Order: sequence, then C-alpha cells, then structure tokens
Amino acid sequence: MPEKTLGFTPPWSLRSGHLQSLLGSSFLRRRAVLRRSSAMQEAAAVWTLDGGEGIRLQGYHSSHGEGKSRGLAVLLHGWEGNVNSNYILGAGSRLFDAGYDVFRLNFRDHGDTHHLNPGLFHSCRLGEVVHALADLQNRLGARRWGLAGYSLGGNFSLRVGLKAGEAGLDIGRIVAICPVIKPVHAMDAMERGIRFYEWYFDRKWTRSLLAKKKSFPELYGDSTWHEIKGLRKRTHFLAIEHGYADADEYFEGYSVANGRLEPLTVSSTILAAEDDPICPVSDFHDLPDNPSLELLISRYGGHCSFLKNWNYDSAAEDLVLERCEAMGTEL
Repeated sequence: MPEKTLGFTPPWSLRSGHLQSLLGSSFLRRRAVLRRSSAMQEAAAVWTLDGGEGIRLQGYHSSHGEGKSRGLAVLLHGWEGNVNSNYILGAGSRLFDAGYDVFRLNFRDHGDTHHLNPGLFHSCRLGEVVHALADLQNRLGARRWGLAGYSLGGNFSLRVGLKAGEAGLDIGRIVAICPVIKPVHAMDAMERGIRFYEWYFDRKWTRSLLAKKKSFPELYGDSTWHEIKGLRKRTHFLAIEHGYADADEYFEGYSVANGRLEPLTVSSTILAAEDDPICPVSDFHDLPDNPSLELLISRYGGHCSFLKNWNYDSAAEDLVLERCEAMGTEL
C-alpha cells in the first residue's frame, strides 16, 4: 500500500532504536509522564465493563463533565502493559489536556485485574474487548469516538475496527502505534535480537501468571506453566491448553497480515518505525491498498517510543492527538 514518511528526526543522541525503546518504558520517562498526567489521573474513575458471558474488563474513565468534552478517546495498552504504562499515560494526558474524555482499558489479566475472570488472557480474546467497548459506548452515549492502541493494543484496535460495523461501534478514527501485524515475526525478532526484550516480557508474564494462580488457586494451584523457559515454548504450551494445535496456529489467530485489513472501513492510521526491534518494518510493506488505511513509516522511533527530545516528548502522542482532532473535520 502507499506509504508516507513521518517527519520525525530526533537528535543524534536519540537515534538508536534500542535506546528509544528502552527509554520509552524507563523510570526516567515515567517521572515526566506522571507529572504531565496528574490532571487526567485526578479525574479518573474506575469503571467495570461488560465483556459478555459474565466477563468483566476494567478501565479508568477521565471526564471533563457533561457538555465540556470534545469527545471520547479510548486507549489500549500492549502485552503485559496496563492503563498506567508510560505510553498510555503520555497519550492520555495529551488528549485529556486538549479537552477529550479519556478511557484507558485494561485487557483481561493486565494491571490489577487478575481476580475478575477465571480464564487466562490470550490475544485471540477479541470478542470480550469488542463487547466491553460496546458497553462503554452505550453507557456514555458516545458517538464518533477515537480508538488508539500501542503494540498488541494496536493490533487489537485494528481488529476491533474490522468488527465495528457488526458490533455497532461508532468509531471515528483508529490510530495504531507499532501494531503487531504478524505475531510470529514479532516472536522471531525478539529471539534474534538482544536478549533484553525476551527477558523483559518473560519476567512480566511470569509475574502475571503467578498473580493469576494466587487469584484462583482452586483452578491453577498445581499449574507450572510459569516455570516454562522461553516465550515461544510457554506460548506453545498455553496455546494447546486453549485448544490451538500449536503456537503457530495461535499466532495466526490474531494476525492482521495476509490481506486481513482489506475489509477495514474505519479511517485508520498506522505508525511504524524502521528501527523497531520487535515489530519488523517489512510486515507493514505488505499491507493491502485500502483507502481507509493510512501508513506512516518513520526512520526512527524504536518500539512505540518516538521520543523527540530529552524532555521525553513523543511524536506518537502528537499523531494520536492530531488524528483525533481530524475526526471533527470528517463528520
């Protein structure tokens, strides 16, 4: 599909994809986003949404009050992130300060929500996210709202967009930052790259699985899946537990490659970086030629960071805000 280049050139000291990725989730950036997001967090109320079939998903709703908002923006985090991840707080604060109501949704078993549902999270659980977003839309009476996601959250956002029509979701714009396109390629990239990324996700996933065991000891007390070493081996084991033939079949279950975005009719923007160490840029070159889909490729940015300076300002946050503001001109 046609590609555009994002006009983003950080200083020389921030032109490493690895440095961008690591700084994006670092405590250094955390201090900045906590300060900037204070107004949004002070306005936040915990909401529990109906995911259908007894499933509950939880998130944080920050509202300006009736009649004072420019609209609703919903944010989806990445795998083993949560509503308080740096990139979610950063994007959320930009949107909230610009006058938007913001809803930050936790996926199942993310954040402190392991106790809400007995089943384990996996990335093919799209239906509950769609159902929860429909519940949110109905409760707020929201129309032409924006949806933005990072990494796996970007993948979910695009798949939600594919289901929007049949689910009655009135989404005005989707923005996907470094979305996972072909999951098996993301796994390959982590295994080929520096070991930090696999170690990072392995540590967070282990902690999450242990929290699940603690929440449901009667179901998972004897389980030892958290002891399996290696993300691919653990994914393979849990994929079989959930009825998939193997990890590869599971990965295909939430892939948006191979023309799967052709039917997308919600206006959507994808931002990718050539130096992303997790989501290979080659996956984005094979996306279908869809007039509803805008693809922006940046030379720099790492995975979901796009830091412009040492104040930890992000070009990705600029893009999310710009595309949400553009919804008003497309009505």
